[in-house]
Amino acid sequence: MQWKNLLSRWLLVDLIRGFKITLRAFLSPPVTVLYPEQEIPKSPRFRGLHALRRDENGDERCIGCQLCEVVCPAVAITIQPAEREDGRRYAERYEIDLFKCVYCGLCEQSCPVGAIVQTTESHYVFYNQGDQIMDKPLLLALGDHYEPQLKANKDADLKVIEEN
Repeated sequence: MQWKNLLSRWLLVDLIRGFKITLRAFLSPPVTVLYPEQEIPKSPRFRGLHALRRDENGDERCIGCQLCEVVCPAVAITIQPAEREDGRRYAERYEIDLFKCVYCGLCEQSCPVGAIVQTTESHYVFYNQGDQIMDKPLLLALGDHYEPQLKANKDADLKVIEEN
């Protein structure tokens, strides 16, 4: 047994095995995705940038119930509810601090009217201090922009649920 150990050390068997593995990995095609040029497909359930949706009439869906604010584990959502002349509630101020947000999706799940959703948008950059706080007009604009995609994702989700 001792002479086998000495022979393998003298012939550098382990070193040759390591070079063989390295050469095999070097000659195989790369598995790395070139991120800005290529993008991997995302699930319809991917949780990215937030958006506020509107109803069929064009009014905002948020009724200012503050459930998303209460359920948020990172305390990233701030809502100031108000009441319209006709007695309906709405959110006078709706802000999300994206630096605090952990993108858990609890705000989306807790909303009784489906007002707050998370899009599949993952490319967002902040250049100035305070830009990470998304206010109500910006969230509504994002909701208007991503509404077709949001509907398609919800329909795909419902289709998967119905199949199971």
